[in-house]
Amino acid sequence: MSNSHTSPSTAPSVSADARDALLPQRLPTRRRWFMLSLLLIATIINYIDRVNISIAAPFMAKDLGLDKIEMGLIFSAFAWTYALALVPAGFIADRFGSRVTYGVSLISWSAVTVCQGFATGFASLFGLRLAVGAMEAPAFPANSRAVTVWFPARERGLASSIYVCGQYLGTALFTGALLWLATTYDWRHVFYSTGILGIVFGVIWLYVYRDPLSCKNVSQEELKYIEAGGGLVKSSQERTRFNWRQIAELFSYRQIWAICIGKFASTSALYFFLTWFPTYLIEERKLTMIKAGIFAVLPFVGATVGILLAGIISDLLIRRGYSMSFARKLPLVAGSMLGMSIVLVNFTDSNVICIAVLTIAFFAQGIASSSWAAVSEVAPKELIGLTGGVTSLAANIGGIVTPIVIGGIVHATGSFAYAFWFIGGVALMGTLSYSLLLGRLYRIELKVR
Repeated sequence: MSNSHTSPSTAPSVSADARDALLPQRLPTRRRWFMLSLLLIATIINYIDRVNISIAAPFMAKDLGLDKIEMGLIFSAFAWTYALALVPAGFIADRFGSRVTYGVSLISWSAVTVCQGFATGFASLFGLRLAVGAMEAPAFPANSRAVTVWFPARERGLASSIYVCGQYLGTALFTGALLWLATTYDWRHVFYSTGILGIVFGVIWLYVYRDPLSCKNVSQEELKYIEAGGGLVKSSQERTRFNWRQIAELFSYRQIWAICIGKFASTSALYFFLTWFPTYLIEERKLTMIKAGIFAVLPFVGATVGILLAGIISDLLIRRGYSMSFARKLPLVAGSMLGMSIVLVNFTDSNVICIAVLTIAFFAQGIASSSWAAVSEVAPKELIGLTGGVTSLAANIGGIVTPIVIGGIVHATGSFAYAFWFIGGVALMGTLSYSLLLGRLYRIELKVR
C-alpha cells in the first residue's frame, strides 16, 4: 500500500485554470447531460427494486409466516450475490461497454423482480433475492464507467451525485405509491409493478444510450471539451481482457483500500434504511401505515439533498482552485463524521425528533456517497468498470452484514437500540478511513497489462 505518489508521467502538463480557459464556453450539443438523465432513471429503478422488499416486508412476513431471523436473511440475500458478482461485472462493463452491460442487466433483474410476486415462502423469496443481486451487479460499475467517459473532471462530482441520488430519489418518490399498492391490493403487486417498469426502461436504454464515440448526436466540440477536461472518451472504445494480477496490483494502492472501507461504512447505514427502516417505524415506533409511509420518505429526501450538495460543493472547490484531492475528500470525511449522529435516536421518545435525527444521519450518508466521484478520479483508464466493481464489492459486504446483524439484534433484544450503536460505530470507521488512510487522489497507472 505504499504507492501513494504519482509518477512524473501522471502529472498534468498545464494547470487546471489554463486548461479550462482553452475550453469553449458554448457547445453545439450537451449530449452528456442527456446520457446522465438515462443513468439517473436507471438508478432510480435499480433502487426501487432493492427497496421494494422492505416495503412489502410487514405484509409479506405476516402472510408467509416469516420471523425476524428469516426476514434478516431475505433482506441480506440480495447483497450476497451482488457482492460476489461485482468484480466479474466490472470486467464485463469494461469488455462490452455500458450500453449492452446495463441494458441486459436491467431487463434481467426486472424479470426476476416480477417473479418475486409469485413467491410462496422463505426458500423461494431467498432464492429470487439472490438472483436479483447477481443481475444488478453490473449497474454501478457501468454507471461509473459511463460518467468517466462522458464527463470532464470539473463536472464529474456533480454528474456522479446526480445519478447516485437516484438511489434515494426513487425511494422518496415511490414509497407512498408502493405502500398504497400493498395495502389496497396485496404485497405481490409491489413486485409486479416495479419489475414491469424496469423491463420497459431496459428496452428504452438499449435503444437510446450510446458511448461518446458511438453517439451520432454529439458534436466534435463537445467530445473535445470532454477529453480536454480529463474525460476518457477514447476509453469507451477500448475492450479489456481479464487479468487477476491487475486486481492484486489495484489493491497495492492505499486509495483503493480507503475507498473500500469508507464505502463499507456508508453502505451499512444505507442498508438499514433500505431494509429494516419501515419495520422499525411500524413495530418499534408504533406508527400507523399512513404515518410510516410519510415519515419513511423524509430521510431519503435528506439523502438526496446530501448527495447533490456534495457534488456541487466538490466541483465548485475544484473550479475555485482547490486541489482535486481536497475537493473530493472533504464531503467524504464530513459525511462519515456526521453519520455517527444516528446513535442519538436512542435518546428520544419523540417520533418527530427521531425522524429528524434519522433524516440528518441519512443526509450525511448521502454526502458520503459522493465516493463514486473519488472512484472515477483514481480508476485506471483501462479498468474503470473493474475498479467500480471492486469498491462496490467492499461496499456491499456492508449490505450482507448489516441486515443480518440488525435482525439478530432485534431478535435477541426485542429492540433496535443496539442496532443504531452498531451503525454509528461503523460510521466512525469510515471517518477514520477517509481522513487518515485515503491520502492524495490521482489516476492510477497499472504496470500489469
